[in-house]
Amino acid sequence: MTRTRNRTPENAHVYLIGSGIASLASAVLLIRDAGVPGRNIHILEKDRIAGGALDGSGDAEHGFVARGGQMHERHYACYWDLLSGIPSLENPEVSVTDETFEFNERLISHGQARLLKDGRRLDVSSYGLSLAQQARLLKLLYESEASLGDRKIEDWFDGAFFGTNFWFIWSTMFAFQRWSSLAEMRRYMRRFIHMVEGLPHLGGVLRTKYEQYHSVVVPLQRWRENKGVEVRFGAEVTDIGFETTNGEKRATILQLADGGSIPLGANDYVFTTLGSITESSDNGAWDRAPVLKGLAESGSWKLWKTLAAKDATFGNPSPFCDHIEGSKWYSFTATLKDPVFHDYMEEFSGNLSGTGGLVTLTDSNWLMSFVIARQPHFPNQPRDVKIFWGYALYPDRKGNFVSKTMAECTGKEILDELWGHLKIQDLMKPYVDEGKVNCIPVAMPYVDALFMPRKIGDRPDVVPAGAANFAFLGQFVEAPHDCVFTVEYSVRTAQMAVYGLFETGKEPIPVYDSIHNPKYLIEAARAISR
Repeated sequence: MTRTRNRTPENAHVYLIGSGIASLASAVLLIRDAGVPGRNIHILEKDRIAGGALDGSGDAEHGFVARGGQMHERHYACYWDLLSGIPSLENPEVSVTDETFEFNERLISHGQARLLKDGRRLDVSSYGLSLAQQARLLKLLYESEASLGDRKIEDWFDGAFFGTNFWFIWSTMFAFQRWSSLAEMRRYMRRFIHMVEGLPHLGGVLRTKYEQYHSVVVPLQRWRENKGVEVRFGAEVTDIGFETTNGEKRATILQLADGGSIPLGANDYVFTTLGSITESSDNGAWDRAPVLKGLAESGSWKLWKTLAAKDATFGNPSPFCDHIEGSKWYSFTATLKDPVFHDYMEEFSGNLSGTGGLVTLTDSNWLMSFVIARQPHFPNQPRDVKIFWGYALYPDRKGNFVSKTMAECTGKEILDELWGHLKIQDLMKPYVDEGKVNCIPVAMPYVDALFMPRKIGDRPDVVPAGAANFAFLGQFVEAPHDCVFTVEYSVRTAQMAVYGLFETGKEPIPVYDSIHNPKYLIEAARAISR
């Protein structure tokens, strides 16, 4: 049936469940493109802060924390379009988009220490792929997604593939595991084929001036406040009622955890962010390991499970959230009241901070990586304080220098492991002993949930068949051809929702089609054959 788009936006009320980038983008698009008054948009957020996975907080005294970091690139068309109209954090005359592009024109990524082994830099001029492995990569590009089903990456490649420079660079850059979805790897290869040649040195990777909470979320929050958009923190939606009449499905009521409810009228809409990669996170401390939580502490995953039980077109969350052992992550943020570590890494790597990017320890049992961003990374970071961030893909293995799994480690023990790999234990010991170093680890059960093997239909459509007044948003809905684990994906789903349900005269911006550009195909083929 043909969907009727809303032509009376001035009277519409829209409820956005969750306050991550997908919901914040939806609020902007509803006002900017659909004409919905800001006062008629209501964001319902379970937590006490907006931003979802785009977070960053702390201070020099207690330590800074960024659970993760988002990779950006120039062809995030939906994302940069959104932020082109949002004033930046520190200069209202400059947009977030313009600020970010200017920042990256001054600090161009060219990592010279991408992979390390035994404390020394590795030569990454070759990806180290055999002819057979090169052939498998190229074959994967042209397999249909439907034919791959829920196969894993390790089902496609031989065991030696996972010891190549290509795999170390690829897996740590994008957080793929051997058991991740092969279909998702195929999408990444096709979507980012234009970056394959430059990946060994992080070519083409863009960064925001500060971590994404202050560079992106705070400006979006200011913008929506100025437009009168309401945010209700501490408001958890536990269920949505639906009615179906003549094949048309309508959301009719929102049920809240506090026992309250919000009836939905004839011109009311609800956009729901399904799932969350940072749900149920737990912070440890310098002297305390974080606790791995799960579904019991979750809001978004329980809501999706409730909704999926009502209708098959609402997707299937189980492949994503029922396998914490395969999807969990541990990251850490170090705060140092002395520049010695940053000075050492600048000399060791040949990169000024902010130009090098991710450094991976290939002989780490945890497969630990870390990155030193341009300082300050937080707007409230004093000049004499430095921070860096890191994570590991195998947190259940014992360390090389600490006889514990990463999951069991305190912040201090994680840094002890890092100092050992870099062979700088003696250099750092005085500063640790003087209390000039802090490290906060974070346990996150669902970060790699979006890469878990899936089948077509497990991710629902943004606007399911028959939906009259509701849509789904975020990393766990289907946006054909684009890649999850990117801010672009979340903003794209917001475009699909707003433009699908409201008469705007617009369609979602097409996915950058580098896979059909002969120039990039030739460059990629040349790169993987070196």
